[in-house]
Amino acid sequence: MSGTEKSSTTRRNLLQAAATGGAATALLGGLGINPALAAAARSEKPLKAAFSNAGLQATWCAQGKQAAEWWGKLFNVEVTWFDGQLDAVKQRAAIDNMASQKWDFVAIQAFGIGTLTQPVQKMIDAGIPVIDMDTLIAPLDQIKVHSFLAPDNEFMGASVTQALCNAIGGKGKVIMTQGALGHTGAQGRAKGFETVIKQFPNIEVLDTQPADWDVSKAARLWETYLTKYPQIDAAFFHNDDMALAAYNIMKARNRTNILIGGVDAMPPAIQAVSEGRMFATVRNPSCGIHGGAIIAGVAAVTAGEKSGQGIPKHVITDGPVVTKANAAGMQWMEDHFLI
Repeated sequence: MSGTEKSSTTRRNLLQAAATGGAATALLGGLGINPALAAAARSEKPLKAAFSNAGLQATWCAQGKQAAEWWGKLFNVEVTWFDGQLDAVKQRAAIDNMASQKWDFVAIQAFGIGTLTQPVQKMIDAGIPVIDMDTLIAPLDQIKVHSFLAPDNEFMGASVTQALCNAIGGKGKVIMTQGALGHTGAQGRAKGFETVIKQFPNIEVLDTQPADWDVSKAARLWETYLTKYPQIDAAFFHNDDMALAAYNIMKARNRTNILIGGVDAMPPAIQAVSEGRMFATVRNPSCGIHGGAIIAGVAAVTAGEKSGQGIPKHVITDGPVVTKANAAGMQWMEDHFLI
């Protein structure tokens, strides 16, 4: 085990042991977290929370599960997972199951807007705080979730697109590979892309088909694109997984001159940016969103934190654009489930 790994492990073990022993207040205060909230939030009895995100096949979702479980241990929360499996129908069945049980709080990232409204409303009606993560379960004026923790997806799409457009000198041919069209995060990223592209009349958009966060679909699309288009200067992907899947196809076709931008800043993408295989990505803070959902839920249950008062209805969780200059620091933050 390397010194870095030992340091990370030691820190995590110290925090978890201290929290279990009742010393979380001082430690969390030292990390910049309000000591009063930490004291109120730490539950003497284990709390039961249910979580679901779009699908654990996606690395962003898998990292979020790790973060939720780690922060859950720190705050004495037992987390039960309901995998969305990157399928709206399967996630709906999972959330119907979730809604048939009793929980202290729940946190959900919907695969598509409007697909989970009925079972989520059932839990809200039962008095269970529901934290919405990353993408809207339903418009906030139509459902009374406890809070919505999400990045500014339009900003993320625009910032990476701007970086790509600048890098190709404001002219050329580009492709956007979208996530799931019913996902409000994907909708925001597409809007950000389109807003920036409109400012560059000498850039032609060749295609904008969705791949639904599925790396196999992304690879198939890019097999077609590389055959059809002899010139592609840049490509924006709605997540890193799809970007790296497409890069493998580009490499096999000797088309690695295409500049690639992604979203999420997952560890493989951070490494790819550091090595020059990807031009840029932007951090969608999976750890901050999933860990934040734990803290929001615990504070609601143990400290009586009210929706719209103690916690805003909408919490913006933006992360930065990741380039070679800040890649190492971003990786450290993720290693410790901080962003």
